[in-house]
Amino acid sequence: MKIELDMNRRPDVAHAPTSLAGLSVPALKAEMETFGIEPKKASMRAKQLRRWMHHMGTQDFSEMTDLGKGLRAELADKYTLGRPEIAEHKVSIDGTQKWLVRFAPGIEGESVYIPAVSTKTGALCVSSQVGCTLNCTFCHTGTQKLVRNLTAQEIVAQVMIARDGLGEWPASEEGRLLTNIVFMGMGEPLYNLDNVAEAIDTLSDGEGMAIGRRRITVSTAGVAPKIPELGERTGAMLAISLHAVRDDLRDEIVPINRKYDLQTLFEAIRAYPGLNNSKRVTFEYVMLKGVNDSLAEAHDLVKLLRGVPAKINLIPFNPWPGSPYECSDWSTIEAFAEVVNRAGYASPIRTPRGRDIFAACGQLRSESVKKSAAETRREALAAAEQA
Repeated sequence: MKIELDMNRRPDVAHAPTSLAGLSVPALKAEMETFGIEPKKASMRAKQLRRWMHHMGTQDFSEMTDLGKGLRAELADKYTLGRPEIAEHKVSIDGTQKWLVRFAPGIEGESVYIPAVSTKTGALCVSSQVGCTLNCTFCHTGTQKLVRNLTAQEIVAQVMIARDGLGEWPASEEGRLLTNIVFMGMGEPLYNLDNVAEAIDTLSDGEGMAIGRRRITVSTAGVAPKIPELGERTGAMLAISLHAVRDDLRDEIVPINRKYDLQTLFEAIRAYPGLNNSKRVTFEYVMLKGVNDSLAEAHDLVKLLRGVPAKINLIPFNPWPGSPYECSDWSTIEAFAEVVNRAGYASPIRTPRGRDIFAACGQLRSESVKKSAAETRREALAAAEQA
């Protein structure tokens, strides 16, 4: 018996209806045209769907009262408004929440809601990739090989899941618990810029989720050539995962520095559109005991930042199983912060949140594994033989 394998076949989801939730307006318009609606009406239908899904949080076509009953029934036959599966949901003793989201079989990523970041804000940390290629030595995600990029729809779905959990529909701007989005979860966002930019367009849409671009921050470990492009395409706030002020040390703990050194990185940062005192770059600096926490390095950090509108988040290192570092002593962190503050830069010390559920900065990791082509062929063959 001859068996031909379709490597694109996904037996367990092949007949599952497509979800529209999280799609951008252009993607919704294209989907409506494919569905059979003429282009002029497809644009209107896309905007109606966007409002119901992204402003109201609707998960049932029957609730869309400005669409005809017949159309609602036809849409429900072909599509869903469902979210990806929540594989696990954990709540920390400090109120931090973490969702492990299963986007597809074997494809899982984590997002974290951090309540009361300040008196009036709460942030959702979203992932842009499953796994990561950068191998930063202090980061748990860096121990997981890259599985794949997340689509724009999958990025937006993380926000929708959090809003479901927080009961924040409709997406009113008054009294929100979730006010800010930070691309600081799993993966390097600038290695998935097309999907990140499309997701930001959807999240910032005033007729949908209405999260302003000044409330969306994208963090990069230093993909220098893409930094100005990020600003031009998204208008988002920029964060830099810095962690060292000398090339030799940064080469070791943030290996992308070997490709784009500090001089190259800071040239790209200075080219970021619209930087000023009200649109500052956030520099993230994890405090590693005896590694990067000396007063000399604090002074060098001040010199490095000269001329860049900036604030510095000092992050106490959050341990994970097998991590090679210890967190700096609190007195050392405070002394480091004092040097930076005296130079005129805001230098808050980030309070660790969600450590008990491994939801703190640098602790995110899923069990997704990138499969080789041979493994995929074997699984497809087994599935075909069982069919």
